[in-house]
Amino acid sequence: MPPSTVPSEAKDVWRKFSKQNNFQRKLYHYGTFPQGFGWGVSSSAYQIEGGWNADGKKSSIWDTFTQEPGNIPGNASGDVACDSYNRLDEDLYMLRALKVNSYRFSLSWSRIFPDGRRSSMNQKGVDYYNRLIDGLLAYNITPMVTLYHWDLPQALQDIGGWDNVDMINIFNDLCDFCFDKFGDRVKFWMTFNQPQTIAWSGYGLGQIPPNVKNPGIAPYRVAHNLIKAHARAYHTYDDKYRTSQGGLVSIALNADWMEPKDVTVPREVVAADRALQFLLGWFAHPIFKNGDYPEAMKWQVGNKSELQGLSESRLPSFTEEEKSFIRGTADIFCVNHYTTKIVNHNTAPLSIKSYDYDKDLIEAEESDSPTTAISKQRAVAWGLRRLLNWIKEEYGDPAIYITENGASTDNKITVDDTERVFFHKTYIDEALKAHNLDGVKVKGYIATSLMDSFEWLNGYKVGFGLHYVDFTNQNRPRTPKRSAHYYYQVVRDNGFPLPEDEKTLYGAFPTNFNWSTASASYQIEGSWRAHGKGLSIWDKFAHTPLRVSNSNNGDIACDSYNKIDEDVAVLKKLKVSDYRFSVSWPRVLPDGTNNYINEAGLNYYHRLLDALEAANIKPQVTLYHWDLPLALQKVGGWQNATIVDRFRDYADVLFSRLGNRVKFWITLNEPYIVANLGYGYGTFAPGIVGKQYIAAHNLIKAHAEAWHLYNDKYRAPHGGIISITINSDWVEPRNPYKQEDVDSTKRYLQFFIGWFAHPIFNGDYPDLMKTIVRRRSLAAGLPESRLPEFTPDEIRRIKGTHDYFGFNHYCTVLSYPVDLGNQQDYEADRGTGTTHDRTWIETGSFWLKITPFGFRKILKFIKDEYGNPPVYVTENGVSERGPVDLNDIHRTHYYNTYINQALKAHVLDGVDLRGYTAWSLMDNFEWAAGYSERFGLFYVNRSNPTLPRIAKNSASRYASIISCNGFPDPANGPHDCLNPEPEATTAPPGTTLESTFNTTVHTTHHTTDHTTVPVLPPFTVDFLGLELSSLDAKVALYVIFAFLLASVLGVVLTVFWLLKTKKKLTGEPGNSFKMEKM
Repeated sequence: MPPSTVPSEAKDVWRKFSKQNNFQRKLYHYGTFPQGFGWGVSSSAYQIEGGWNADGKKSSIWDTFTQEPGNIPGNASGDVACDSYNRLDEDLYMLRALKVNSYRFSLSWSRIFPDGRRSSMNQKGVDYYNRLIDGLLAYNITPMVTLYHWDLPQALQDIGGWDNVDMINIFNDLCDFCFDKFGDRVKFWMTFNQPQTIAWSGYGLGQIPPNVKNPGIAPYRVAHNLIKAHARAYHTYDDKYRTSQGGLVSIALNADWMEPKDVTVPREVVAADRALQFLLGWFAHPIFKNGDYPEAMKWQVGNKSELQGLSESRLPSFTEEEKSFIRGTADIFCVNHYTTKIVNHNTAPLSIKSYDYDKDLIEAEESDSPTTAISKQRAVAWGLRRLLNWIKEEYGDPAIYITENGASTDNKITVDDTERVFFHKTYIDEALKAHNLDGVKVKGYIATSLMDSFEWLNGYKVGFGLHYVDFTNQNRPRTPKRSAHYYYQVVRDNGFPLPEDEKTLYGAFPTNFNWSTASASYQIEGSWRAHGKGLSIWDKFAHTPLRVSNSNNGDIACDSYNKIDEDVAVLKKLKVSDYRFSVSWPRVLPDGTNNYINEAGLNYYHRLLDALEAANIKPQVTLYHWDLPLALQKVGGWQNATIVDRFRDYADVLFSRLGNRVKFWITLNEPYIVANLGYGYGTFAPGIVGKQYIAAHNLIKAHAEAWHLYNDKYRAPHGGIISITINSDWVEPRNPYKQEDVDSTKRYLQFFIGWFAHPIFNGDYPDLMKTIVRRRSLAAGLPESRLPEFTPDEIRRIKGTHDYFGFNHYCTVLSYPVDLGNQQDYEADRGTGTTHDRTWIETGSFWLKITPFGFRKILKFIKDEYGNPPVYVTENGVSERGPVDLNDIHRTHYYNTYINQALKAHVLDGVDLRGYTAWSLMDNFEWAAGYSERFGLFYVNRSNPTLPRIAKNSASRYASIISCNGFPDPANGPHDCLNPEPEATTAPPGTTLESTFNTTVHTTHHTTDHTTVPVLPPFTVDFLGLELSSLDAKVALYVIFAFLLASVLGVVLTVFWLLKTKKKLTGEPGNSFKMEKM
């Protein structure tokens, strides 16, 4: 192959991937690898074998280094390590249990040749590897053998080690011997593991043996010798053994992915490419391209050397004969990969000669990704796909084997290694994307490592193993970790087949299904002091410093108080049958009591109801959506038991004044949030801490009184239904095989949904909740439980106060137990921590991960736990933050998948689901997040004083789901209900047409079992009866304007000419007269 350009043509990889948004980058790809794919695990001799001086073995450079006190934490060494030299059967058992078809291990040079040379051959060392190889083959496991994994015989280091050119022939002699003795059974050879680490860390930084610190010269000399040694070994195999043995020979190179700090800046892309050339290209370019170093490397080191006053480059040169000898000396591309770095250009000092400074760049961590137990080795899964694509483009589409990939965890973690499960789950999927979506020839994947072992400079402080090894026990027992079970499943399935719960169910909801979207008074109305409205707790909270993001408030919000027509117009575009909104309590009753009713405030809701009725949209009215009159909070708010009566009075006003027009009532929205965030954590208005149990008690009683009022006084004449809206996440155990985690899910649900649903549907707080809070309260010396008790009369009064189950749901969490000691609060009572699976896609809200499977599960839970009540989903939606993009593909995906899970709950699980509500109609004031989080189907352009509502593409998709009343089967042909209206029509400020058109949806994983829902063209508008893109419409508008301008100018010129002509004609007789007189 020709040498690389600077930057290489592989720079297209950054152009291809760096424009992906987070949704596109993280969307999980379901699929499998081809049959025959290589699945394996790895180890290396010094890390696991032990027996450092057993049966004739002599010291390696790592034996010498680790046996000197102070070099390794805890003075650890590999003297015994995992004792694999004496525990071969145990290692083989682990491999058999994993069902892997490959095992990568290395040969200990000083065990085979104790003095480094053939003359010192140790038969007992040879016998050990024969037993290992034969044992593997007996179980159909392919041995993948690394000839050199850093443990150079000390005797060879005594003559200079890899800085001595004689090592080329000495290493070849070892390889020749191994090919001869083991090659009849070994068909996959790697000469060196990570030669860049050997050269730089061993001879440049001096961090690892042989601890030579010569950063500007030695690494280049050593690498030069390593490359030539590799090539010599390759040719030895090629010339003497390939015909009879038929194996493969390669070299295992290490590479991080290098992402430019700013992909739009060419210099940064060049820097990232240069970083890869110095790391990977240093060895790959000579072997896989043209026998020589990368041009970027030669240029950098050559120029730096000259500027430093040297007569020649510090980077050695290959002769033409050497180039020819080196070029093509690998049968497959083997790469070890762990992390991704962020790179930017930097002019490094000339005063220090160093390989690191020669690169002229700075590498930083990818700070958004999870850390591991090793510093600067974050888990950045998406980098693997990009690296594999870069290798494909740079080295002519070679077959690639991922020969190391894994995550470190602290040695305190024994078998419950959830983080490692997430690591392999995400990294392997990125390899699958590279194979299935990008056409990269990925042939195998090796997980690092088989078991915890001696981790070089970290000793035994960290572990990479799929199996836990107890190094305090002389028998070194091996125990499978959770990651071993997980990896076994991946190997068994050959990847990630599409699970049943991810497959689309085609079908329809009942014909009378209610389709709705939602808002809330404080979030959209604005006019906070208009027409007699009283102050609410959110008015005060939002005007208190540091309470709301960016000092935002709801003073204007979406100005819906003045924009009823605009709001109803977009509702009509969605084709919803219903609209859920809330009434502002202080707008109707300014001081919270019925002493004074603000007719102007009530009139707003009458006008809204008029407009909805005209549009044939049914109202769903929430009495209380968090904006308590400030006057009531001044006397304790929801902590004061008198609020029960105040709420009943407020409900009476609304029932009497609006009830003849409203047939669907919700008493309270998410009392959990009111109690816990408003009166527990203090992060929401009114900002009270530690009083959530009292507030919740009064909320439940207030709901019950409002329900009874409606039931006794208004149900007969009005004929409506009334209930409460309760919110809850679904929860899964962080480790489903760990009983403590399973138990924590029960506590999580009972302290969340059960806190409010149990009293209303079952009669009292959950027994689990009552028991825990009482036990902990008494243990702390309190006279009674901190959880208030309902009297028998109250239980009877509360139980059954529902006509349906109103339910808000957004996401799923993973739970695990936490012990907060004697801390007396809700969190300590619940005793549950939460986290999330790394494959779940993030959104604009830190707490919200896209997890559609949980929606079906919690709907089924409600059915089973509460007697299959009629369920109305009263909120479900997803947020974004940052730059505005009307092509909100993540929201389209969210609604597609979540609503389909709701359909499954109804059709497959028998959930009595009556309606679905998308949150929210439009971007609005999102409480403590202000306007930074946007949930809307319609974008509200806040930079425009008129606050126009602009459809996002998700609005089109939601409208089509409503029109279809579900998901029509594509096998039946195109359905008329798949209608493109409404769609994004106007590009908001900061959104370019290019950025929107370049946004694509990767739906490959849906092609087998899913309908691929077309993403509707962004910015399509109706222009003079034609459907045009906004760009075409803009051009057409300019053309029409030009014609119009030309026409106007033509008319003006014509009139001017006519007037001038007339003047001329009327002036001619006078002139004739003058001429005659003359």
